[in-house]
Amino acid sequence: MNPIKLALIRQSYREDGGAERFVSRAIEALGSSEIELTLIARKWKTTRDARAIRCNPFYLGRRWRDASFANCVCRNVSGHQFDLVQSHERLSCCDIYRAGDGVHREWIKQRTRVLSPLRAMAMKANPYHRYVLRAEKTMFESERLKAVICNSRMVRDELLQYFDIPEKKCHVIYSGVDTDYFHPRAIELRTGTRAGLGISEEQTVFLFVGSGFERKGAGRLVSALARLPDSAVALVIGEDKHRGRYERQARGLGMENRVLFLGKQSEVLPYYGAADAFVLPTLYDPFPNVILEAMAAGLPVITSTKSGGAELIRDGENGYICDALDIEALTHAMNILTDRESSRRLGVSARETVEPYTLDKMAENLVAFYQSILRQ
Repeated sequence: MNPIKLALIRQSYREDGGAERFVSRAIEALGSSEIELTLIARKWKTTRDARAIRCNPFYLGRRWRDASFANCVCRNVSGHQFDLVQSHERLSCCDIYRAGDGVHREWIKQRTRVLSPLRAMAMKANPYHRYVLRAEKTMFESERLKAVICNSRMVRDELLQYFDIPEKKCHVIYSGVDTDYFHPRAIELRTGTRAGLGISEEQTVFLFVGSGFERKGAGRLVSALARLPDSAVALVIGEDKHRGRYERQARGLGMENRVLFLGKQSEVLPYYGAADAFVLPTLYDPFPNVILEAMAAGLPVITSTKSGGAELIRDGENGYICDALDIEALTHAMNILTDRESSRRLGVSARETVEPYTLDKMAENLVAFYQSILRQ
């Protein structure tokens, strides 16, 4: 059987980006005799498992950036004989779209919950957001589109709610996680990591990993932490251009020593090992890879109702779910997990929950999916 000639499309690789890491993992997992991969991108890290085509036209601003890339990709696609074209960007020339960024219309709805009426109106009128909404609708309702890979049931349901798209085109395929690397034995790194940060074994450590603090909920984490005993601390990993605002929030609450902003880290495993629980009160997240990683490392997870990762959470068994803006509920869940025995018990259950979600299983599901699409 000849290998499937698959083109994967993503504008650029950002090391801490969830969609980018999915593409990287897919390339690693699918780099076999069954798949012949070609990556089409503006810029990308070197990979041995895929041929790369660079599409990097000049642009000014986000709207021109996305539109010029889409046009360049479609010109390249028309000149090659691919069996399947899978895009992680909103464009019209793909057979498969992976909705790793979710549904933009729903993101705008959730984002405006934390904006003033004037800023909400400006966001809805912004030319870039209007372009994305048009591109999204054109793609999802096009006849060329054979299938959409949804990384959560939440995203699938949003597609069916907002667009004229047959349900049979929407396929839920969860991401995979390296369950050998992200493992409860990360606790072996606990003592050394805590010592390096000046944190004692008696303290409770809540871990937050994510860039884009407003969306991911760093400020809400700080607000909830302020209501907990002084022995509870938070590690915030990730970047944000407004990081100073969150540092000032922590100082204003007298918690400059209880919230450690550590920036982007190339190696996150030691922090999973040092933590007692993982917290991500995100406004909107189709399915954060960090939730899989945290659970695989044996941490209970607190996340929001608009996180696709909530589909793996059983309240009180392996974590907790609350509305992203419900500080009372977030505080209550965090307070429960300040009890070491509770956090360990839920962490064991969290690990058991994600053990089936391996990279090999993700690759198996994707190959079966591609073959089913080709048979159509």
